[in-house]
Amino acid sequence: MNKDDDFAIHMNPEEFRSAGYAAIDWLVQHVIESDVKPISPQVEPGDIRSQLPVKAPEKGESFESIMDDMNRIILPGLTKWQDPGFFGFFPANSSPPAILGDLFSTGLGVQGMLWSTGPAITELETHVLDWLIDMCGLPKQFHSSGSGGGVIQDSASSATLCAIVAAREKVGEGTHLSEMCAYISEQAHSSSEKGLLIAGIKRQNIRKIATTDTFEISTKALQEAVQKDLADGLTPFFILATLGTTSSGAFDNLVDINNVVQGKKIWVHVDAAWAGSAAICQEYRFFLEGLNRVDSYVFNPHKWLLTNFDCSAFYVADSKFLIKALSIVPEYLKNKASESGKVIDYRDWQIPLGRRFRSLKLWFVLRSYGLETLRKYIRQHIDLANWLEKQIESHPKVSLITTRSLSLLCFNHVDGDEKSKKLLKD
Repeated sequence: MNKDDDFAIHMNPEEFRSAGYAAIDWLVQHVIESDVKPISPQVEPGDIRSQLPVKAPEKGESFESIMDDMNRIILPGLTKWQDPGFFGFFPANSSPPAILGDLFSTGLGVQGMLWSTGPAITELETHVLDWLIDMCGLPKQFHSSGSGGGVIQDSASSATLCAIVAAREKVGEGTHLSEMCAYISEQAHSSSEKGLLIAGIKRQNIRKIATTDTFEISTKALQEAVQKDLADGLTPFFILATLGTTSSGAFDNLVDINNVVQGKKIWVHVDAAWAGSAAICQEYRFFLEGLNRVDSYVFNPHKWLLTNFDCSAFYVADSKFLIKALSIVPEYLKNKASESGKVIDYRDWQIPLGRRFRSLKLWFVLRSYGLETLRKYIRQHIDLANWLEKQIESHPKVSLITTRSLSLLCFNHVDGDEKSKKLLKD
């Protein structure tokens, strides 16, 4: 059997080429027509499955037949996250260069779990993450040239879980899980609590710290909680600070949080999933003050930097705790490059073993647009929010709940919750 015969089990090269062109054309047309279709799917639970065969087909079907069902069944059941009118969650902005980069990643089908399984996967990822440090004005402690470094995770949730297990490692042997206490804001993302539970921290040892009137964590309440746990013989080991909370875009004060943990073995992890991208503009780096003293940091280019999901940039100031917590080396993963100590094996920086070529799409985005255009993109979003803020301030029936946070605005109807709900629904 020759190469073409083997490939013909699925599609021959020309059929694949034709289907690929058709798929790109379909995506382009979908973007062009985005404003003539509803953003939210007009379906009821079970509607999609009721249109699908009960069993998988015995014989293969044509690409055209599959695409017919894409149009008839799948597309009407999708929320249009890329629509300019989508405001359901934080942005999930994609772009043509990111899609093409992801296409190459998928088409190449390579695995980057070890340097030796794909040297370019590892080295491009390390290099692009170092670029982000310079782009965003992040502390040099996160640069790969020192004891720290960066890795692309699938999400900030996974990054937080990795930070938690590294923090647990930092505490050292001899401290029982039942004695470990963690501290998160009442406004922290739900993934922080979930990650702590996965890592074995008892629910009753997860302290949800009160916030101020402007929704950032109260460092006074944090200080009191840490001191009480120490007095009770417990071991504070992890604090999560948020830069741009999900509910209001509030920024925790890193300087004050660092002062609370000074002299203690407490890991400080910073979640800037949404807001972190704004740091590519120098005038919006105010929230990074104190970042040079934390243990880890994450932000998501897949939220606000034109790079499609999944692409979450996670940095640690000292990688040894993360690697010690996550490194297991069976015989089938041993190789000369790893044993030389001269390479990074990113499987030791994440929960799963296997990993996609995620840096390729980010590389495509950065090279295609350049920093000048990306900064313009961020600034335009913030300018639009600034315009809307002025409209709200001058409107007699709506008011701001808190001050604008970059491109995020929280407002309600002055006549109460019912009118606010109606405004949201309409």
